[in-house]
Amino acid sequence: MDAYDVVLYPLMTEVASRLLETENKLVLMVNIRATKHDISRAVEELYEVRVEKVNVLITPRGEKKAFVKLHPEDKAVDVAIKLGIL
Repeated sequence: MDAYDVVLYPLMTEVASRLLETENKLVLMVNIRATKHDISRAVEELYEVRVEKVNVLITPRGEKKAFVKLHPEDKAVDVAIKLGIL
């Protein structure tokens, strides 16, 4: 899958902003067919950061949400500022 097909859009809620600041995690809505490996590769390619771990869940609406933990040297806050969501 192409990186632009995997990551649909970043999600910014109160919980997501708390995860962003405290746990260095990005919350993204992703393609329902994307695997954890696809998500990791796409985030590394699009945002030029290193991914440490990816957790996913399917929302009740049938969408896939990914919680992407970044390497400690890469700051999720910097990525959020670059994306314009913070």
